[in-house]
Amino acid sequence: MSRTGARVERLPLARYTTLGVGGESEVWFVSTQEQLAEAMEQPYRILGGGSNLVIADGGVPERVLRLSGPFAERDLEPDPQLSTGTEIVTGWVGGGVPLPGLVRALQKLGLSNLEGTVGIPGQVGGSVWMNAGTRFGEMFGGLHTIEIATPGGVRQVTPDDLNWGYRQSGIPRNHIVTRVRLKLRRSTPGEVQANMDAADQARKGQPKNKTPGCAFKNPTLPDGHKVSAGKLIDEAGLKGTRVGNAMIASEHANFIVNLGGATAADVHALLEVIREKVGVPMELEYELWPERPELTQAPVAEAR
Repeated sequence: MSRTGARVERLPLARYTTLGVGGESEVWFVSTQEQLAEAMEQPYRILGGGSNLVIADGGVPERVLRLSGPFAERDLEPDPQLSTGTEIVTGWVGGGVPLPGLVRALQKLGLSNLEGTVGIPGQVGGSVWMNAGTRFGEMFGGLHTIEIATPGGVRQVTPDDLNWGYRQSGIPRNHIVTRVRLKLRRSTPGEVQANMDAADQARKGQPKNKTPGCAFKNPTLPDGHKVSAGKLIDEAGLKGTRVGNAMIASEHANFIVNLGGATAADVHALLEVIREKVGVPMELEYELWPERPELTQAPVAEAR
């Protein structure tokens, strides 16, 4: 235990990632602002639902923080002082709340704005930090207030305070989304479910194996036209390419899957193959722990 009561253990991080890879590291389970402040006194990383993440086989040297307790609870009751007409502003939803369960709960309440994120794994905090979403909607479409823990203390901001956009929130890397208030639209359970079904149907072709999600962001060509990263990888003939027990999915080329027993080194090798073979510079969507600039920075190449 830490001096503030946080539970601290050395654990394999593979158990906390959707890819299922990652070596042992020191994990802090924090449930209060005091525990979080103590954990942030030394170099740290925040680990939510473990999607969109590839952790090295040797783990990381920093403390790894997991939000628990009140940080993993949700209050979906409308705040009477902030809600108006058909617009609902909820109570606080913790950064450690699983996003899939939240989306299902909102559907049952007939509350709209986040159903486009259906099927995205992970937790609320990480999903806000990267503005997770699909072409049917993204996290910033349903946010009212964001509480952020920083090395200098806790502050609250609104989306208007941040330079957010496609798959990024504008929140610095060493800041932690601890809680949010949601801004939602009154609808009906049936209408929200129909929207979820439409978004879910578009994801039917995605692989069922362990995966972090999409590997690369869809790039924008010099003419301003955005193209599908999966289509580019497919056109390069890379579907089914395998290194060790990691493979570029045959269902969707922008996914790397763990066939069982894959290592982070296997995944890194596949990312290098994609970068070498695809003739368009693409930005990695995965987070790599530790960072690998040679993989995350877009290579210099002429867009075709």
